[in-house]
Amino acid sequence: MSFRRRDVLQGGALGLAAGLVPAFSGASLAQGANPSWLTPQMLAAAKAEGNEIIIYGSMNEQEALPLWKAFETATGIKVQYVRSSDTGLMSRIVLEARAQQKSWDLVVTTAVSKLPQEFLQVLELPEAKNIDPNAIDPKKKWYGVYSNYNTPAYNTKFVDKATLPKTYEEMATRKDWAGKVAIDGNDSQWVYSLFLHYGEAKARKMIGDLVANLKPAVVDGHLALARSVGLGEYWVALNNYTNLTINVMLRGGATDYWALDPIALFYGQAAINMRAPHPKTAELAINFLVSREAQKMLTEAGRLPVRADVEPNPPDAVKRFGTNKIIPVNFSPDDEKKWQRITTDLLKPR
Repeated sequence: MSFRRRDVLQGGALGLAAGLVPAFSGASLAQGANPSWLTPQMLAAAKAEGNEIIIYGSMNEQEALPLWKAFETATGIKVQYVRSSDTGLMSRIVLEARAQQKSWDLVVTTAVSKLPQEFLQVLELPEAKNIDPNAIDPKKKWYGVYSNYNTPAYNTKFVDKATLPKTYEEMATRKDWAGKVAIDGNDSQWVYSLFLHYGEAKARKMIGDLVANLKPAVVDGHLALARSVGLGEYWVALNNYTNLTINVMLRGGATDYWALDPIALFYGQAAINMRAPHPKTAELAINFLVSREAQKMLTEAGRLPVRADVEPNPPDAVKRFGTNKIIPVNFSPDDEKKWQRITTDLLKPR
């Protein structure tokens, strides 16, 4: 398998890239001689395309490379993995589409819904019957491969769990946290969930109070943010992806998350290029990603599965949400642009 990296992680936790992210063992694939996702028909169709696949992804290399190595081992298909940020991938894909290049087969990132949907193929996936219906695009142009719950996070050395606020309104009063808080500037799903839950007027005031009183740093990179909180560079993340907080926590980072209403839920998504040089191979790869075997591998680093028959890691990761309000968010490209504009405006320093 070959690997090309198109960006670097942002933030102060660069040095922990190798230390905090566990590599997948691949044991769950090795134990199954006849995995359900690997049907003879799908494999034959993939092999007929030239025995290779080009994957664009935002998943960090410590997770992605062992995962795709397991796919290679099971199928004999060579994987070329190109890793970049969500923003970098979207820009690259749009530019290549304008030039009508057949440069990639599969994209796996949280930003697939931001793409012009005419770039993507419609797909009927055999393993789809086993995953959360919310993790399937209504037009079947993408499938969720891991669940992104949105929760605040904190550094356990600097913040006492007993003092954690019970609401975002209460959090906005914590002026003692001013300058020690951060948020990723692309958290439009989180902002949308607040508007839906509280109503526009109350949500705007609450976010305004959070920004004015806590003075959060607006960063680019959810994984780097999770690592920075684990290191204590920031004491609190107003919001981040729960699985990334778990990822750092599993490797001994001084961090944890807690649930506040509402919890936005969306997905790491996989989709096939309309101009894919190897479309059948890409179909097999997505079927692999949502299979029970691959989903179990994803949980090794704290990713939260889209299948009910796969236990999260730790087992109570989702149960901890209890009765908190969970709001699934599946933006269209136009919705994404609208809510990103709103988010950018609301997070400007006051």
